[in-house]
Amino acid sequence: MQLFDIGANLGHDSFDHDLDAVLQRARDAGVAQLVVTGASREGSPKALQLAQRHPGFLHATAGVHPHHATEYTDECDAELRGLHAHPEVVAVGECGLDYFRDFSPRPAQRRAFERQLQLGADLAVDGVGKPLFLHQRDAHADFMAMMANFEGRLGPAVVHCFTGTRAELFAYLDHDWYVGITGWLCDERRGQHLRELVRHIPANRLLIETDAPYLLPRTVKPQPSHRRNEPMYLAHIVEELARDRGEDVPVTASQTTANARAFFGLPAPP
Repeated sequence: MQLFDIGANLGHDSFDHDLDAVLQRARDAGVAQLVVTGASREGSPKALQLAQRHPGFLHATAGVHPHHATEYTDECDAELRGLHAHPEVVAVGECGLDYFRDFSPRPAQRRAFERQLQLGADLAVDGVGKPLFLHQRDAHADFMAMMANFEGRLGPAVVHCFTGTRAELFAYLDHDWYVGITGWLCDERRGQHLRELVRHIPANRLLIETDAPYLLPRTVKPQPSHRRNEPMYLAHIVEELARDRGEDVPVTASQTTANARAFFGLPAPP
């Protein structure tokens, strides 16, 4: 059984001391490929460097998360365009809007998001924009309006770490976007609604991710003392997801892996 983690923040400093062991545990748990999330001006080059050290296993995104939107300058845009020239960088993002935290002013968030949507459109190959790795929290109306401004110019899109409402889910599916499910599914305090919603995601639009080191699944037993999530727990997430969808685990695993390879345009590793 092969798994594909579409988003892990392996550049986070909590992985600095034992990344090789983390990657080995991921392999042992069936993770065959993994995309390292680039979410800031500092973090995106680091994601690329990690991918270059582990060809075929690790890949990368390059973008600026809305929390860091104020750093999106002309120089930052040029730097991102340089990163996207590397084949290891397979998607634009993480980018989007976050009105829950508001760590950056909302006008700055919208400017940074718009420029990254333009970047994805500019990087089109054969008329298809580069894949988008998207973030949306408590900003659905503005998010949808900004995506609509680029209608027909964008490549495939995944709304990663979906935690939203039924209406939001169906809005994304109506646009044929992909939906990323994390260990939030396993949180009885705030993720219970996802148990029912995941049944409505078409098999060919479902993706899985850990978002490590965040969102350690609360149903993992025993819980590690350090509370750090890592890619090996993707196996646990897919088991929970399969149960909620009424599927056998190998079916959910193989479908989400095939979806991820199609979304990022990646072959299976040798």
